[in-house]
Parts: sequence; C-alpha cells; structure tokens
Amino acid sequence: MALGDVSYFGIRHHGPGSAASLVQALQELKPVAVLIEGPADASALLPLLARLEMQPPVALLCYPEDDPASTSFWPFAEFSPEYQATLWAVANNAAVRFIDLPSSARVVSAEVAEKNDGTEATVGPETAPHLRDPIGTLAQAAGYEDGESWWADIIEQNPEPGPIFAAIADAMTTLREGEGPLAEFEAKREAHMRLEIAAARREFDGPVAVVCGAFHVPALQAARPLKEDQALLKGLARRKSTMTWAPWTGPRLALGFGYGAGVVAPGWCKHLWQTRGQGDASVLWLARIATVLRAKGHMVSTASLIEAERLARMLAVIRERPKPGFEELRDAAIAALFNGEAILWALVEAELLLGADVGEIPPDTPLAPLIEDLQRNQKAARLKPEALERELSVDLRSESGLFRSTLLHRLNVLGVHWGRLTDSGRSRGTFRERWTLAWQPEYAVRLVENLVHGPTIEKAANGRLIQMIGAATSLDALAALVQGAITANLSEASTAGLATLEERAARSSECLEILASVPPLADIIRYGEARKTETARLSGVLERLIVEGGIALPYAARDLDAQASTALVGAMRKADEAIKLVEPEQNVLDAWRNGLAAVLDGSRSTALVAGCAAHLLYEAGHLSADATAGLIARRLSPGTPVAEAAGFFEGFFSTAGQRLIYDEGLRGAVDAWLKSLDEDAFIAHLPLLRRVFSHLDSMERRRLIEAVLGRARRLPAGLTPTPNGDEAWRRHLERLGPLLMSENGNG
Repeated sequence: MALGDVSYFGIRHHGPGSAASLVQALQELKPVAVLIEGPADASALLPLLARLEMQPPVALLCYPEDDPASTSFWPFAEFSPEYQATLWAVANNAAVRFIDLPSSARVVSAEVAEKNDGTEATVGPETAPHLRDPIGTLAQAAGYEDGESWWADIIEQNPEPGPIFAAIADAMTTLREGEGPLAEFEAKREAHMRLEIAAARREFDGPVAVVCGAFHVPALQAARPLKEDQALLKGLARRKSTMTWAPWTGPRLALGFGYGAGVVAPGWCKHLWQTRGQGDASVLWLARIATVLRAKGHMVSTASLIEAERLARMLAVIRERPKPGFEELRDAAIAALFNGEAILWALVEAELLLGADVGEIPPDTPLAPLIEDLQRNQKAARLKPEALERELSVDLRSESGLFRSTLLHRLNVLGVHWGRLTDSGRSRGTFRERWTLAWQPEYAVRLVENLVHGPTIEKAANGRLIQMIGAATSLDALAALVQGAITANLSEASTAGLATLEERAARSSECLEILASVPPLADIIRYGEARKTETARLSGVLERLIVEGGIALPYAARDLDAQASTALVGAMRKADEAIKLVEPEQNVLDAWRNGLAAVLDGSRSTALVAGCAAHLLYEAGHLSADATAGLIARRLSPGTPVAEAAGFFEGFFSTAGQRLIYDEGLRGAVDAWLKSLDEDAFIAHLPLLRRVFSHLDSMERRRLIEAVLGRARRLPAGLTPTPNGDEAWRRHLERLGPLLMSENGNG
C-alpha cells in the first residue's frame, strides 16, 4: 500500500506466503530504503543476515548490560518476511534499518513483548474483541472458525492472492476505525515507527518500503503531528544494551512452544517457502512423510502415497480450501499410510511439523562472551547443536570423551541442560556416560544471564557453584554441590565446597542430613579414578560423616511417625550401599555397624527402622542365618503388637523378599507370624505383603510358592545335578574374582 513515496507492506511474522509476496513487491517497487519493524538500535546488525555463513533460524538477542536476565529476542527464519526483505535490500544495495522502539527503551516485560506478534495489538481485557484479535475477526466474517486457517488460505497458500497488501491495509483500517487508546507501550511503538519513517522520507530520495505487522499499517499511514509523537516519547527510559545474533531452532518458532508470534507448523512453513511456485508441493510433502517413516522401519508403498495425495485433494475440495494444507495431508496420510491409526502420526509429527533446524552464525559475529566461549568449546568437542534429541555415549578414558563430559556437566551447572545424563553406564563400566542431547534456543539467553558469574564457561560455572555453595542450607545439598563441582572439574568451586563441607560436617548433628550426604561423596571417591580426581581430602570428610552418622542413628530412630521413619530407612539403605562401595577402614565400618546394632537393640527404636537395621546387619554377615531367624521369630511373635510386627517385617523384607525363597528359618518365622494373625488383621496387612513381594519377578514368586508348599524344584528335562557342583563353583569364583577386581573389570 503506497502513500506518497512510502509503501507499506503489512505482513504476518514468519509467514511464507507473506514473504513470497513481499519479495515480488520489492522487486517491482525497487525501493532505495527498506524499513523493518524491529529494535532501532540493532540496525547495524541487520546486514549480517545476508552473510552466506548466516544460516537461519537465528535470533537477535538484546539485553541490558546491568540486567542480562531481561533478554529480549527477535527470531528470523528462512521464510520470515523480514529476513527476505533484508536479503533483498543487501542484494540490491538499498539501505536497510529497524524502526521500532530501541531495545534500550523497551521497559515492557519480556512476556508482553513476546506475545505481541505484530498482527494483534497489546490491549486490555476491556478492549473490543476485533482489536484483541483482528485476524480472528476477519476470519469469522469470512466463515472460518479460526484465524490461522483463514490467513493460510487467503495469504500463505492462495495460488492467486492478488493485491494482498492493499487488501490487508483496507481490512485493518476498517477494523481500527473508532478504536480507543492503545496500551501505552503499543502507542509508543507506533509513534517511534512514524518518526523513523518521517526521518527516512527526508533522508532518501526515492521510494521507501516499510515492512511491519499488518495491524500497525493504518497507524503508520495516518497523518499525525510530529510533535504529538515526540511528546509521547519524551522522557523514554533508556538502558545501555548489548545486542548480538544467536542460533535459534525450528521448533521454537512454533506457537505450541510459547512463542506468541510463532506459527503452528514451522516445518510446513519452510516447505511452503521452498516449494513456492511449484505445482507438486503436496506430493513432495507426502514424499517427506514416507522418507521419515521408512527411516523408522515402516514399509510405505508408492500406491499408498498416490492414494494419500488423491485423498488430500478431495479433502481440500470438501473443506473449500484453495489447495491441501498440512491438516488435509495429515488426515490423508493417517488414512492411507497409517491404516487409520492416528496415534502413529506422533512418530513423525515433531520431525515434520516442527523440524529439527538449528541456525548457524558467522564466526566473526560479535557475541556475548559466554556464547562465544560455548561455540569454541562446541567446535573443540566436535558437538553440533541439534534441536531433536539424540543419544551420546562418552568414554571418560579418552581425552575427547572426558572433554565432552566436562563441558556438558559445566553447562548443567549454568542451567543450560543441552545434555541430560540418562545413565552413568555403571552396568558396563565406570568409565562410560550416556547423554541425551537436545539444544533449545533459550539456552543462549541463560548463558547471557550467567555473565554475572564470569566471561567463560569454566569461570561462570565456578562462580555460580560457589554462590550456590554459600547459599546451601543442608549438609546433603552441600554434598551434592561438591559432587557437581568435582564432576565438572571446577577447581575453585571444589576447594570452596570441600572447605564449607568440612566446616558444616563438624557442626552437623542431624542424622538424616548426614546420611543423605554420604552417597554423593562416595560416588566421587569410587568413580573419581575415571576423571583423575584427587580424593584424599574428600575421603577424610566422608569417613567423618560415616562415623557421625553411626553415632547419631540410634537417637534419630526413636519414636518416629510413618513419614519420618520411611525417610530415614531410605537414607540408611542408600548410605549403606555407598559405604560398601568405598570400602572404608575397618574402624569406620565398625562405627557404622555399631550404630545399626544400637538401633536394633534400642527399646524406643521405631519398628520399621529396626527392621531395616536388622536386614543391613544380616546382609553384612553380622547376623547369622540362625540368629536372624530367631530375631524374626521374636519380633513377629504373638506377644508383639500387630502394627509393630508389621513395621519390622516391612523394614527387613521390603528389599529382601527373595531371601524367603532360600532361607527356611526366615520363611518359617514369617509363616508362623502370618498364621497367628486373625482374619481382620491379615486382611488389613495384605497391602503390606503386596508391597514387600512386589520386588519379586514372576519366577521368584513361583519359586517362593513352591518353597512354602514344600515342593521340590524340578530340573529341566535332560539336566542332572553335578556331584561336585559346589566345589567346581568355588574354583570358578576363585578364578573369576581377580578378573572382576582388575582395572579392566572396573572400567
């Protein structure tokens, strides 16, 4: 829409149809300057978009230097009209600049700014519906249920759209007639854009193109006194800002990911842009579906694809759409390729509709220090960020594997969860980690937020962990932070954490807190060899905690309620596993087991905790089978209250139900207790029995039933017992033991 020597092009952000029509209009107009809705103080960065090394999607990041957490971003995709306008301007030697409020003056919250997509005004709840959702209002007038479908049919996928920019301007003008005052932020935005347009008209001799959200076109065309706009912007708050480009991802352009200016299906929009002007766009989309399905091991015939394409065209006719959209192609694919099983569409939906694109930026782009350091580390680690999840196995014995692991752990400290540790790989050796990688564009924002802690990944991670260590309120939380510092090879945070841990451990008397701190420290000591970690100082702290835990345990086990006793039992089991893992000195081990024995003998010890202590002593060999059977018989005798007996039973057998298969004495004691219960008590304790025996698999349950019924186990047909089987098994273990304890076995 032209006005004097200025032409206005109202677009939908990230609309491929808008982008195609805009490029054609610019080619016909040949403006000497292209003005684009965006932060005016970032205009100098616009030409970088035209660099060959700049691969969208990318985003312009702007953040106040005194508050990096208040980062704003403006994403650009290959099919974004603003991106294509910039490419045209650079290729045709036209001036290109942003005209919206500068980022330094954007005092509106990031949430409001993100939700405003340029086709809708930021208005209050009392504003008329046609102003809150202008596109939706136009769609309703045209007989559509939603604005997305209407805009797609009229603008994005219309084979003969006609003079769309004039039509959009007329429609928006009609909608905005008689409107009340806009929200203050929106009014300032439009005032600033009008002033920039007026300045460009004075500066340039020739046609000027303005590319903005469709909603703003009438306001920018309106003749307003410059003094009014200047008065509205007078005293505008400004903050010193830093701006840069950062890689973005395809999925983060979607409405479903919380981006208010996004589109429903970025992958489909990219397909529309790349197949613009082609008559076989639907066929190519179905071919992509078939490619994804075949890659996942599904058979797709050519005949089925032909049928799907025919069905999609028929659906478009029935739904009165100009050509099949992704909804018609989806429904046709479900019917013809998925045998009507809509749930199977989920196998390919994310890859097709959202895409897995991750942008790239030129290496000489001015970056925030942490983002720049991350890119250096990614290059050194040979890890390329990808939007969709992928598995990564890391061998810590290699330098490259250790470097990758350290980088991912440091990023996790900074809240950048690019990699999530899914399995430390201990089942296959202590030198292996398994990660799931998936890059999200907001991680660049989080890196900016962490600039306050340091300019590099290592320094920032050290700084943030030291801050978290100082704020830790419990010993177990502190131990977990020390574990994270050592795992991420952060020497400054490790030193600070160990010093704080030693000090806190010397003053702590809370048993649950002490026990919860043992497993993370034991993990470091046991598996620290893989990272060449110095653990001597840490071993001393751990031994002190084990001894203090053993001393505090008998007192902590007294008179607990159900919730507290369950928490203590869980901490005891984990601590005991960790203690066995590190194999401490005998005096330390004795202190722990003396604490367990004191719990078992204590008259005020909660039955559940006492049962757990008995089981741990039994597993350690400090209670013989006969002694344990006698103990069980006494604690489950008819003279013991049913609730107390049930608590002891659960504490002992909750993780040791399989012992009843092999130990006749234990089985007899439990059998006698169950027989002594009356019917009501037995029924009341059935859930307890179910919990205890839920750890047994079907084979173990069958063998337990056979043992209870006194049936002899039968060997499979063709097998006979070996006369000297016991002795042969002992010799086998003697040979196997050294192998398991060797370095390769531990690795």
